[in-house]
Amino acid sequence: MIYLFHGSDVDKVRSKAFEWLGKARAKEPELTYVRLSREEATPAALIDAAQSGGLFVKRLLVLIDDPFPGKADDGQGGDTAIEEHLDELAASDNAVVILAPKLASAKAKKIAAKAKIAYVFDDKEKRAERGFNTALVNALAVRSRERLWVEVNRALRAGDAPEMVHGLLHWKARDLMEKGSRAWTPEEARALSLTLIGFLQETRRKGLDLGESLERFSLSL
Repeated sequence: MIYLFHGSDVDKVRSKAFEWLGKARAKEPELTYVRLSREEATPAALIDAAQSGGLFVKRLLVLIDDPFPGKADDGQGGDTAIEEHLDELAASDNAVVILAPKLASAKAKKIAAKAKIAYVFDDKEKRAERGFNTALVNALAVRSRERLWVEVNRALRAGDAPEMVHGLLHWKARDLMEKGSRAWTPEEARALSLTLIGFLQETRRKGLDLGESLERFSLSL
């Protein structure tokens, strides 16, 4: 089943999506959580997201994070793949959250038609809410390892899930690719995005604590 989060208020879309994920994980702690970035949302990964589960495999809670390319893309991504596998994702017993801020109207209508619930948050009334950590992403934007380390620790102590912190950092890396920055060249921002993807995969593979790994990553900039 698909749960779509989209709208022009990027901060609120992300905040509400992660709030929903947190509640879902608290309600069903046996769910296995999986986050797929744009680059990871391949046809094979989407099929796994739809079909995994059964006697020996727990039901999945899958987040597909910002899968649709913006102005600057690195040639990878799940744009077409998601549209091709909408029926499978919608019919799945797994909970598939598609987090897609600023989703084009035509795509939003197509996905919403298949979704169990579609949540829309537009920026008519922007309110500061816990979930989108401006200080955290700004520390990454200015490339300050000291500030980033402090904000990562603050976020974790405040109860933000490590997956949420990682998701915000990767979102900012994609944002830097598209908008540019004094501190990051486009090539460096792309490398940062890919590093964050590889970092998460390695952490999962080695069974490391994601929170501690994020602290070490912040000091490695």
